[in-house]
Amino acid sequence: MARLSWISIAFFVILAFAINTLVQGGEGSLKPEECAGACDFRCSATSHKNPCLFFCNMCCQKCLCVPSGTYGHKEECPCYNNWKTQEGGPKCP
Repeated sequence: MARLSWISIAFFVILAFAINTLVQGGEGSLKPEECAGACDFRCSATSHKNPCLFFCNMCCQKCLCVPSGTYGHKEECPCYNNWKTQEGGPKCP
């Protein structure tokens, strides 16, 4: 009986992780036509809106992912996070 409860708990933990991944998005979770809307929100709080939108859309087209929020959370999209400029700085806002 104890073995059954551990299996049930493990199943629910895996299920919760899978649902969380689907809700949050992640690498490749967007379609190319969804990039503009995601980048509009990502760049909504910046004073440098045009450059932010340009680079965000370029990154989204390559990675098919935009981190949630208007700043940070880049760990949600490794491709977006790891794309660097020639100087080694982040390419994606």
